[in-house]
Amino acid sequence: MDAIGIAASALTTHRKWMDAISDNLANINTATRTSEAAFQERFIEVVEKRGTEGVEARSVQFGDPEGRLTYAPDHPLADENGYIRLPDIDMGAQMGHLILAQRGYQANAAIVDRAKSSYEAAIQIGRS
Repeated sequence: MDAIGIAASALTTHRKWMDAISDNLANINTATRTSEAAFQERFIEVVEKRGTEGVEARSVQFGDPEGRLTYAPDHPLADENGYIRLPDIDMGAQMGHLILAQRGYQANAAIVDRAKSSYEAAIQIGRS
């Protein structure tokens, strides 16, 4: 059952990665006052479990709270100079990471399916 356990750990890790990316994309236009910190981009720290036990999403790391200043004098949160603070998140990079996480999830789901089929075939051979 090693293949299923390893692939399952990767499925969990890819799901957490996609959660962080979706959080980043959902908050890409979240404005704050210039005196406050901007939304901080989420990153997932992934470590290999000992031996061949798979991987684990250990923690969430946060990006730069500085963000970027944007001139928007009509925004309700604008300061006296007309600026607001937005997160410094690149949508193109996030979409690229989302595709990678999605493909990794699909690949590991296929591994679970193939391993299950192999184990079922071995059980059928044992019954014969």
